[in-house]
Amino acid sequence: MKRQSLDDLVRLRRARDRMDRDYEQPLDVAALAREALMSPGHFSRSFRTAYGETPYSYLMTRRIERAKALLRRGDLTVTEVCFAVGCTSLGSFSSRFTELVGESPSAYRARDHEVGAAIPACIAKIHTRPVRNGEAHRPAAP
Repeated sequence: MKRQSLDDLVRLRRARDRMDRDYEQPLDVAALAREALMSPGHFSRSFRTAYGETPYSYLMTRRIERAKALLRRGDLTVTEVCFAVGCTSLGSFSSRFTELVGESPSAYRARDHEVGAAIPACIAKIHTRPVRNGEAHRPAAP
């Protein structure tokens, strides 16, 4: 495996921080590569090497993480949440949400989330973070 320079890692972190901060904005690999001062191909390969997933996968995980918080509030529809987190296709959003969370956005929204309401947000975020790379935990069958 090729070792990355400290400068490359700093630039990759800058692009990752932008995804964390501006997840609801239309971000594509070309824009993120510019942020990292790299070509799109080099950026994608380097990002995957550094973080273990593609830039798109990382961005979608951030979007789904935020979507879960908005759905737990219960005051927005699934469609409103989809667009609020920067997704432009309800079908793609629902598919990715289901892949990462293990249930549809509608089912997640309909579930009772009162049990976790007393947990501080910083702790809840750790325990409700979507599992990356499609490894959602399926509820056990009754």
